[in-house]
Amino acid sequence: MKHFLLILMIIAQASMFCLGQENQKSVPATSNVAGAEYPKIQTDLSVIFRVKAPDAKKVQIDLGKLYDMTKDDQGVWSVTTDPQVPGFHYYSLVIDGVKVADPASESFYGMGRMASAIEIPEKGIDFYTIKDVPHGALSSKYYYSEYTKSWRRLFVYTPPGYDTNSREKYPVVYIQHGGGEDETGWAVQGKTDIILDNLIAEGKAKPMIVVISNGNVTAPGRTFGGYSSKGMAPFKEEMTKNIVPFIDTNYRTLPDADNRAICGLSMGGGQSFFVGLESPEYFGSVGVFSTGLFGGIRTSGSGFDAEKEIPGLLSESDKFNKNLDLFYISCGEQDMRIEHTKKAVKVMRENGLEVEFNSFPGDHEWQVWRKSLHDFATRVFK
Repeated sequence: MKHFLLILMIIAQASMFCLGQENQKSVPATSNVAGAEYPKIQTDLSVIFRVKAPDAKKVQIDLGKLYDMTKDDQGVWSVTTDPQVPGFHYYSLVIDGVKVADPASESFYGMGRMASAIEIPEKGIDFYTIKDVPHGALSSKYYYSEYTKSWRRLFVYTPPGYDTNSREKYPVVYIQHGGGEDETGWAVQGKTDIILDNLIAEGKAKPMIVVISNGNVTAPGRTFGGYSSKGMAPFKEEMTKNIVPFIDTNYRTLPDADNRAICGLSMGGGQSFFVGLESPEYFGSVGVFSTGLFGGIRTSGSGFDAEKEIPGLLSESDKFNKNLDLFYISCGEQDMRIEHTKKAVKVMRENGLEVEFNSFPGDHEWQVWRKSLHDFATRVFK
């Protein structure tokens, strides 16, 4: 009996040691709901997922790759993934073939639906971390669109001091989300307000207003028209005739092209390319992040022709240079769009167009776009 009790004590101590080791080597993801222990991120950036589903026949995690989970005798399924690339990644539980959100995770609008996501930290990167600096405000606003004949929502970031210094006017950046996302993207996943707070506090960016609108705009009765001037025309109408006037009427802006910029990621990058370059009377700076316009996505045709898309962009580059204070392009280094983007930039520069280009480690994902905004904000309105 004594030997049996001794064995039990050894097992218990070993279990407590293992549990302690896991707690030391892994932490709950910051994207978990309050109180949720899992998913947990280990020091090598692999992730431990656990979910209780005793009646399920098969459970998987879809994190860009499908991982089969194993079930214990309590009905708890678990799996440890490969090490993950730093950044913000959407994922799904797949229960008996059905993709669902993980109840342990916050949900975000991405991939065309509400989905779970996990924030994988990047060592040494803290520009989107809340710090002890003056903070601006991020507000949700509704406006009536004469184009869509409906009420639409946007978010507005106002910099620190906006509410107390009632005489100061500010430049404005209009920033657009990607396909399958909406105005919550840059407000939540993109951490726009935190990025601007930190940059302004460091003196690396001018105090500015940032407007985050819903780019899912189509002509009444039609679907998205694609990556062309004609396809982007509904968004151009909404931006120039509804959104910009609403902001200039309701906020203390500097209402001229030199103090307006438009930028965006992926689909929003395409929107910014066409709307910004075609509307010099509205926008003096344009930022294009990770767009598929230049190539690298499933498209047909002979490739990107800058002169055809924006007549005069190459043949009259001096005119565009005069109108633009900043034309900025970026892309992720592992994004399948990168070589097409570099080629487009090279052709533009060879034809005299002034383009500022940067690339960042990562694929077609939020870590690249946060860095793109961070970089763009330090260059604009200078």
